[in-house]
Amino acid sequence: MTSRPRATLLAALAVAAALALAGCGEGGSAPAAPSQTAPPGAGGTVGVVATTDVYGSIASAIGGNHVKVTSIIHSPDADPHEYESTPADAAAVSEAKLLIQNGGGYDDFGGKLVTASGGKPTVIDVSQLSGLDSGPDFNEHVFYSLPTMAKLADTLSTDLSKTDPANEAEYRANATAFKTKLDGLNGRIAAIKTAHPGARIAITEPVPLYLTEQAGLVNATPEAFSHAIEDGNDPPAAVLQQTLALFNGPAKVSALLLNGQTESSSTSQVEQAANSAGVPVVKVTETLPAGTMDYVTWIGGEIDQLATALGDHR
Repeated sequence: MTSRPRATLLAALAVAAALALAGCGEGGSAPAAPSQTAPPGAGGTVGVVATTDVYGSIASAIGGNHVKVTSIIHSPDADPHEYESTPADAAAVSEAKLLIQNGGGYDDFGGKLVTASGGKPTVIDVSQLSGLDSGPDFNEHVFYSLPTMAKLADTLSTDLSKTDPANEAEYRANATAFKTKLDGLNGRIAAIKTAHPGARIAITEPVPLYLTEQAGLVNATPEAFSHAIEDGNDPPAAVLQQTLALFNGPAKVSALLLNGQTESSSTSQVEQAANSAGVPVVKVTETLPAGTMDYVTWIGGEIDQLATALGDHR
């Protein structure tokens, strides 16, 4: 994936156009990234729409066989910041009982779809749910915050139980089981913190910072670099040189965490510098990798890669 501009106005116009097409049958243009569609609420199940497959996988874990989940973005090649909604997305949201969105400016198309549907589904905004600092430098990638994912599990259990009280016990049991798995991930993060207190790392974007901060790692990357990359811009030459310098000398960083779904000339230079210096590179993502359907498996794999990069060979 190439680096991404934040085309808010264009995205809004695209959503409006997509919703207008919703009443016009199948004649619209092909979507930028096809939705993983299934009729929400089919066969007596509860319809749930998630803006990305990260949240869709958690909804499936909590709802089990009693939910029918539609993940609007379910491709590693799609970018939530740039996604253009389709008529199929509008139809899914209009029929759903619950919609899970990241919020925080990450997936604004979700809110627009809810508004267009007349506010039919109950909305879970995970950024609001997180309780994390929502100031001007808010890191919207809250799916890397394990405590927030535990809150999401409980919220899903509660909201699904309100919609489908007959299966409340199963929803609560599934939420407990999911949080137990998160506890296992927390233990692995704690092991990194114990083994490598204060280890310095570099990043290309703020995507994994909730996780690395929990692990007690120190991000040494100039903010001007990671913010520029996140916004789809090239950092100033001096900032790029400061970042490249992190991989030289006796005080070089211990690992580079690189967003594998965003690539630019600047991130390529940083990755090359890390490789040349023998600094391990851990690629992180914002959606589930191809072939992965489970949140815990996904994040657990990245935690293990980070541990190995820092020297904890399992």
